[in-house]
Amino acid sequence: MGGLLVGIVVTAALLGGGGWAVQQALVNAAQSSPDPQVVWISLGSMAAVGLVLGLVVAGRISPMATFVPSMVLLAWTVVYVLDVNRAMSFIPAEPSYHRALLDAGNGSRTLLITGVYALLGVALFIPVLMPSRWSRREELDDDYESTQESGYY
Repeated sequence: MGGLLVGIVVTAALLGGGGWAVQQALVNAAQSSPDPQVVWISLGSMAAVGLVLGLVVAGRISPMATFVPSMVLLAWTVVYVLDVNRAMSFIPAEPSYHRALLDAGNGSRTLLITGVYALLGVALFIPVLMPSRWSRREELDDDYESTQESGYY
């Protein structure tokens, strides 16, 4: 259950935080005189999303924590390949939404179109294939301690 919850949080961080940061960086870069504060905020947000992603991929956590976001990103990429209009309809576009949500949607559009979500989806799926991620940590620790004790006698 914890892995599923972490997977949902990672998915929200990738879609919301990553999309918002990319949109802020792109809009700021297009200006004639970029604001250094916006550059640092967007780069810091990207680094925070990267840190969350790295901790989930490299850490000893349930494989569901990487499986959920990988399936969301890969499924959205497949929908984009099969039907562009359908994939773009998932992105909030009405002016009644909050500005940050619209920015996150526009950044997500950029990440989807450029294939970054496909790349991240595959990278997040690799840990699911590792058999060690599916075993319980307590079982591994007990086996290690019992073999270590038998070596001393």
